[in-house]
Amino acid sequence: QKLGIYWLPSCYNVVSFLRPKTYFPGFWKIKARILKYVFYFLPFVVITIRRHFCDIGTDPMLVVLSVGFLLTVLCLSGCVGALRENRCLLKLFSATVLVLITAQVIIAIVAHTLQDQIESNLRSGMLVAIARYQDDLDLRFITDEIQSNLQCCGADNYRDWEINIYYNCSAPGVLACGVPATCCVDPLENGTVWNSQCGVGAQLLDEFTAQSVIFLGGCLGEISRWIKQHEGLIGIIVTVVFGVQILILFITIRLLERINRHKV
Repeated sequence: QKLGIYWLPSCYNVVSFLRPKTYFPGFWKIKARILKYVFYFLPFVVITIRRHFCDIGTDPMLVVLSVGFLLTVLCLSGCVGALRENRCLLKLFSATVLVLITAQVIIAIVAHTLQDQIESNLRSGMLVAIARYQDDLDLRFITDEIQSNLQCCGADNYRDWEINIYYNCSAPGVLACGVPATCCVDPLENGTVWNSQCGVGAQLLDEFTAQSVIFLGGCLGEISRWIKQHEGLIGIIVTVVFGVQILILFITIRLLERINRHKV
């Protein structure tokens, strides 16, 4: 019990909850073989997905889906553990919540101490999104949303669009020396029709003339300005979320203590 091994048998209650013996009489005989093949083929599956589909570092939607899947599994383990009073799941849930809380504290400290490096990484990420604007629909969607909502263009300024092979002045297409329509001050013709060509040739204009057609400022500055304007609201949201996690961890620990008292 001092080694904490006494609670391991309770993990099997998760499988017992599904009653595999009722539907699959040979379940316990083949489970070891199934696990062996799962762990054998899993690395090949991960490598194949990474090579042929996308890189998690540059695909924001894959990051969102991965985080959502992990949080769903975590919440499901907490719910099932509480309903079935399963100590294994509850300990897994509480340990994961504790890890998440610790990770958030570390991230907050690192973000506060490495602001310049974070800004540099954010600039690099935005430049990658600009370079892949026509090739990656997810990055294109995010870039358009940022530029249209914050009324900005590029990372530092509208000249950043020169790095895109389609908007570069040496490109043969109609987009050469232009910027996306989300950089335009008024992308709607007559207030109703979306003009996707409103940014064509914008890089050829001088700044005085261009300011009436497109937004000249970069999105990095606008993001920093937005964060400073909403510091209070962001602080309240972070505090509430952090407090809820602490409360969940406290309730889970109390539930574990009650289950241990009843089962001893």
